[in-house]
Amino acid sequence: MERPVAVGQQVPAFEMEVYDPRTGKFGKFSFEEAKRQGKWVVLFFYPADFTFVCPTELADLNQYYDQLQQSGVEVVSVSTDTVYVHLAWTQAEPLLKDFKIPMGADPTGTVSRLFGVYDPESGLALRGSFVINPDGTLVASEVNYYNVGRNADELYRKIQACLYLKDHPEEACPAKWQPGEQTLKPSEELVGHVGDVLRRN
Repeated sequence: MERPVAVGQQVPAFEMEVYDPRTGKFGKFSFEEAKRQGKWVVLFFYPADFTFVCPTELADLNQYYDQLQQSGVEVVSVSTDTVYVHLAWTQAEPLLKDFKIPMGADPTGTVSRLFGVYDPESGLALRGSFVINPDGTLVASEVNYYNVGRNADELYRKIQACLYLKDHPEEACPAKWQPGEQTLKPSEELVGHVGDVLRRN
């Protein structure tokens, strides 16, 4: 088995069937097509439809979907369920009443294995969030076990930092950085004086 893609590496081509809750239709997501369009891609893996923590996470991330789309970011939620189960779940679960994010179907675990979140004992995916830049490089990842939900505020903050740094590669974003706040420019003068620089600004 090939090793999962790691941060800093190129993500190989893949496709998935998707259910699009905005249109109520089935379709396909092509990573190569997203790259061709110059899109950022966020993959949001979760264990299964009709479960308990999962709808709270998806509803949380859904709040940022329009803003991410406006920034050129495509988000795909992914589980090992089929597109048919995705459709049924969005119709049944109140938390997903206004859900907009395309839902990737990975019943064979192919894409989940590619990102190292597939659990062969359960046949499910762990809670993994992956940010891929328009060049196809994986720039951020987070993986949680089944029983720990993620925070969409922090994922959105990381995406904003990645977007900023794509245009400002000579800079770095400190902890809890938000757009408009002070960044750091690594240099000899900065070594041992990060706190001084941040205090001055």
